[in-house]
Amino acid sequence: MISAFSALSARSRGAARLAAATLVSGLVAAGAIATAGTAVADETPQSLGGATATIGDLKTYGSAVIHENGADSWVSAGLFEMSVDNGGMLQTYCIDIHNPTQRDAKYQETPWSGTSLNGNKNAGRIRWILRNSYPQVNDLAALAKKAGVGSLTEKDAAAGTQVAIWRYSDGADVDAVDPQAEKLADYLQKSARSLAEPQASLTLDPAAVSGHAGERLGPVTVHTNADSVTVTPPADSAASGVKIVDKNGKAITSATDGSRLYFDVPKDSADGSAALTVQASTTVPVGRAFTSETHSQTQILAGSSESTVSATAIANWAEKGAIPALSAEKNCAKGGVDITAANEGDEAFTFELMGVERTIAAGKSQTVTIPLQEDQAYDFTIDGPNGFTERFKGVLDCKTQGSANDISTQTVSEPSPATVGGTSGGGTDLAETGGSSATPVIAGVAIALVVIGGAAVFFVRRKNAPTQD
Repeated sequence: MISAFSALSARSRGAARLAAATLVSGLVAAGAIATAGTAVADETPQSLGGATATIGDLKTYGSAVIHENGADSWVSAGLFEMSVDNGGMLQTYCIDIHNPTQRDAKYQETPWSGTSLNGNKNAGRIRWILRNSYPQVNDLAALAKKAGVGSLTEKDAAAGTQVAIWRYSDGADVDAVDPQAEKLADYLQKSARSLAEPQASLTLDPAAVSGHAGERLGPVTVHTNADSVTVTPPADSAASGVKIVDKNGKAITSATDGSRLYFDVPKDSADGSAALTVQASTTVPVGRAFTSETHSQTQILAGSSESTVSATAIANWAEKGAIPALSAEKNCAKGGVDITAANEGDEAFTFELMGVERTIAAGKSQTVTIPLQEDQAYDFTIDGPNGFTERFKGVLDCKTQGSANDISTQTVSEPSPATVGGTSGGGTDLAETGGSSATPVIAGVAIALVVIGGAAVFFVRRKNAPTQD
């Protein structure tokens, strides 16, 4: 039986956060000609829209063993819970085995192209696993029968599913400790077929437009799986007269997938900018990726309650001169961030990126890739004419890398107690199942990671990781 998302209980969150390690130097862009008037500054970092959530603890999990470089490392394997901003809960699995999870990290729904799934030909198989295992399939007896095992508990189902995902997301040589969970992982790995990337829960395309006052600026197209979205006009629309309209100039307050929105800017408006926001309540599609600005490990969606999703688009206008519109998106194929600069003004827009001066002619647009190192955090602002400013922030996290032997160098704030083989409300301490009291607690893939030298107390079978071609 295919389940709806089971309700997740809210938990208290730790206050400490791990700061991003490295910031890219500020990148300042100046318009070729500055004109009179002051634009409304956009000080909020752009995002691609969708669900924004805060990660909590593991909800349901078992244990697994990673075989790497001649060592066996134990790790908790299972489902995380995430609380969605403005309402809703998500369940996620990890697709980034060697990076730590940071307590209370903020996550944003992200296209596969902005994650380690980019270029991974097995990404579609991960989505198949998610759709055909726990928690999407909550009839554990039926799932056990398909996997050829006698029975499955929720923790076994979660652990087996996570292990199968890791074999495809990270190419990991990893086994579930529980024999039932291991058989499920084998079944899922062997049965998986490639599925297409799911559509976003909600995005606006493009995220920024520009033009002259007296025009309809746009269109901005709505992409969503929700039945409808609420359209919120600019905060000062009553005073500024800026409206959000359809192609016929009719003011609108709601829209659907494929709707084309326009900013209707009065002709006598002073040079400036405005933002519109669309919001909906929907279930986020299974298989959507979630990334963090602070390099907390990448997650992939396994289940969603009815959740609040949103997206924002910005419009800039002026009477004359350069009128830029800027948007950004991670591009893991090129190892950087794509900055798309459009100029609907009547003069060229000249700016500098990474020490290189670039010019966008009037009526033209250009996409520039800012090269970044893997795991590099960035937070930069581009300024233009008339007080125009746009900020872009994030972390380039495009690869699964590292090894089980060097996870010990990674730390998180206030790690939870190390437990394996149970749910987050309980479990068995490794010291009681054969691990020495001197076994080091290591921040890792789940709540904690424990490295144990020598033979494991459970029998585990080695296998070759799937080939990622």
